[in-house]
Amino acid sequence: MEERIVTVPNALSFIRLLLVPVFLWLVLGPEKDGLALLVLMVSGITDYLDGKLARKFNQASKIGAILDPVADRFFILAVVIGLGFRDVIPWWLAVLLPLRDVFLFSLVPFLRTRGYSSLPVHFLGKAATASLLYAFPLLLLGDSTGTVADLANVFGWAFTIWGVALYWWGGILYAFQVRRLLATTPRVVRTR
Repeated sequence: MEERIVTVPNALSFIRLLLVPVFLWLVLGPEKDGLALLVLMVSGITDYLDGKLARKFNQASKIGAILDPVADRFFILAVVIGLGFRDVIPWWLAVLLPLRDVFLFSLVPFLRTRGYSSLPVHFLGKAATASLLYAFPLLLLGDSTGTVADLANVFGWAFTIWGVALYWWGGILYAFQVRRLLATTPRVVRTR
């Protein structure tokens, strides 16, 4: 992986980060759900494209490996907060998703004792994020009346259930990876 900062994939991840407050404002301020859905769609597209372009054009970078998952986490956090305040999702769900990230963040100091700052993203984590990125726009669309809203609500909750299950399953797998790393990798001695 290279040290490059200015790449198209990194720019897309940065745009996704900039869209986080825009989404929150649209959902909680003027309640412009149509525009909020558009922001969610743009976020999902940029999430897909940044990884695809990084691989295709050999633009993977260390900053991108951090920026992409951070942008995902911030967007998921913003969406659950926004949907929680709008009563689209129950608060227990709005707490359950970020709690997994808090759990994983608590493992970082252990990783650092072995010279790592993070673990590579695995397919389960990507599948969980994809499920949740499908779920949230559908749940927002389902917060209305009519046949389309009813269908969106059903499919949105189906993606939510799968997404939450995969999200936590992936988190537990990361914890096992950290445990294995601690058992098999010698401690890094820091020199000052």
